[in-house]
Amino acid sequence: MTSSTELPGPLARAKTTNVKAVAAKVETIAQLDEAITQCNACPRLVSWREEVAIVKRKAYIDHEYWGKPISGFGSDKPRLLIVGLAPGAHGANRTGRIFTGDSSGDWLYGSLHRIGIAKIPTSTSRDDGQKLKHTRINTAVRCAPPDNKPETAERDMCAPWLKREIELTLPTVRAFVGLGSFAWSALIKILKELGHPIPTVKFGHGAEYIYSHEGVQYLLIASYHPSQQNTFTGKLTQDQLDFVLEKAGRFAHAID
Repeated sequence: MTSSTELPGPLARAKTTNVKAVAAKVETIAQLDEAITQCNACPRLVSWREEVAIVKRKAYIDHEYWGKPISGFGSDKPRLLIVGLAPGAHGANRTGRIFTGDSSGDWLYGSLHRIGIAKIPTSTSRDDGQKLKHTRINTAVRCAPPDNKPETAERDMCAPWLKREIELTLPTVRAFVGLGSFAWSALIKILKELGHPIPTVKFGHGAEYIYSHEGVQYLLIASYHPSQQNTFTGKLTQDQLDFVLEKAGRFAHAID
């Protein structure tokens, strides 16, 4: 896909074949966030996110949907980095902020509030006053996918955004959390590409690996995704989520 309007320099609107090049050129988290919101690289995801923003869910019929890719949220110099799957169609795709406006966000920010990282226990909109202490949240795929299932090609197309975000935050990050097996695999793949000595670590709630790279010690830890599929069935409890996030937060000194 192409666009008739392109931004100059590193924030040029990403086309199907240049996501990697655009991501590599950005030098700050702010630039990266802007570049991500301009991305139109995956036709299926662009079509879906925009269709959802027009058709809307009945409960949000009066809301103005964001309908664009979702950048990360939180500190630009995080000690803790949390990676999820993708934006929710009527959550982040509506509100414009990751894990905001749906039950998954209620669970994640509620947990982060209980352990002392999130300012407030809810996440309802971009202007709700939410702030994160020493923590950043992003996703492996930046657009809402149909049925919450990105295709392999879409994951790979989007990977340079996550890779660059990790590169830009590595000077301060000491712990990584993967929410769900999709994010876990994407996170490990990118860390390996960056030279981190990580073996194959099977996904499971609480699975972890502590390692050293270039004189720095890191924690990689997994959690079930706080989706309704997991929370409604009891597969993931509040205590389980709190345990993983608190362990990562304390390891990274994101919690006082």
